[in-house]
Amino acid sequence: MSSAAEQLASNLNFGLFSKAEELKKRIWFTLGALIIYRLGTYIPLPGIDMGVITSIAKRNASGILGMVDMFSGGALWRMTIFALNIMPYITASIIVQLLGAVYPAWQSLRKEGESGRKKLNQYTRYGTVILSSVQAFALAKTLESQQAVLDPGLFFQISTVITIVGSTMFLVWLGEQITSRGIGNGISLIIFSGIVANLPQAALKMIDLGREGEYHATFILFILALLAAIIAFIVFIERAQLKLVIQQPKRQMGQKVFGGESSHLPLKINNAGVIPAIFASSLLLLPMTVLGGLDVQNEWLQKIIFHMQPGRPIYIILYSLFITFFAFFYTALVFNPEETADNLKKSGSFIPGIRPGSSTAEYLDYVLTRLTVVGAAYLVAVCIIPELIKAKYALPFYLGGTSLLIVVSVTMDTVAQVHSHLLAYQYEGLLKKSRFNLKKR
Repeated sequence: MSSAAEQLASNLNFGLFSKAEELKKRIWFTLGALIIYRLGTYIPLPGIDMGVITSIAKRNASGILGMVDMFSGGALWRMTIFALNIMPYITASIIVQLLGAVYPAWQSLRKEGESGRKKLNQYTRYGTVILSSVQAFALAKTLESQQAVLDPGLFFQISTVITIVGSTMFLVWLGEQITSRGIGNGISLIIFSGIVANLPQAALKMIDLGREGEYHATFILFILALLAAIIAFIVFIERAQLKLVIQQPKRQMGQKVFGGESSHLPLKINNAGVIPAIFASSLLLLPMTVLGGLDVQNEWLQKIIFHMQPGRPIYIILYSLFITFFAFFYTALVFNPEETADNLKKSGSFIPGIRPGSSTAEYLDYVLTRLTVVGAAYLVAVCIIPELIKAKYALPFYLGGTSLLIVVSVTMDTVAQVHSHLLAYQYEGLLKKSRFNLKKR
């Protein structure tokens, strides 16, 4: 039998949008912030020869730099102030979270609650400044080596570093503002908007290739059917849950017995969401962003660059390993079996057939580990299979598995937040009506 909340959710009237003023303000704020971001992807860096950049883009469209351009929403090949997008922040977040799991001083910060989280966020910002400075300087040197700068020299390097670092930190601030004052996760929405903005262009490019005879009409229909199947599969897995039965204790008050009811503890198959794919992509892009754009003469480095291109075996293996690692790592961060078992024990609840305390924690860890294996396999399959097809048939990056996973997952999370706001508004309306009726009585 569904709960009262589920019954209320099933009867939600989306006409409430017109009355939910707070939700409308949040949506408009989010849209305004994303428009500002998209406008920034068209503001060019000063002193760039766009003719040379266009030729570089054509040579590297299917390589690692093409993937960087996908995450930047096309800002890299336009060589704008948002060329690095939010990727330095994501890389810094990975480093801080990894150190937070092994470095004792930061482990204690994680246990301090909100104050500790703020300190770790501050360290992440410092790391973002350092990483974006290094990457911006490398980008400036790369542009000079490719003769894409009108007036190369120290002034161009300094101005490029200052501009890109400032723009990256602005995007970090903008993402945080979206998270606190808008709808959805701001960082994910920035990546999402960049991918979505270029999806129509990718679809038109594929249609043009079909008209020119590069792709047969049957093949295009097959790709569209495959994309639809992948989207449906992502939605199915992201909504899938394992419900562990939780037994409530019985309490006797006078002659009456209360409690004794059973509920459930929902465990998602993919607790990590889209984070493993984004983190894995960020780690692979970090060392290759510079090397992919340089005119490398060293034979050993040329082999590394060749085998690290999307679709190559080493790239696929590393990408799969990184996704699997971050699926387990992030699941361990968001779900603590010992803490959950302790909370169940304090409330008197238990899992039927499992002793409260350490036995419950071991059982939860056992179940969660096996769910994470399935979730990691799902993430690897969704990200890798389209990558292999895309590499074989030279499809646009925006039609890859990683981009589809990000778009679908972020859309679902954002819609869920809108749904929760509407649900809260409807509850608030019901409470006001009940208070009004009580006053009338």
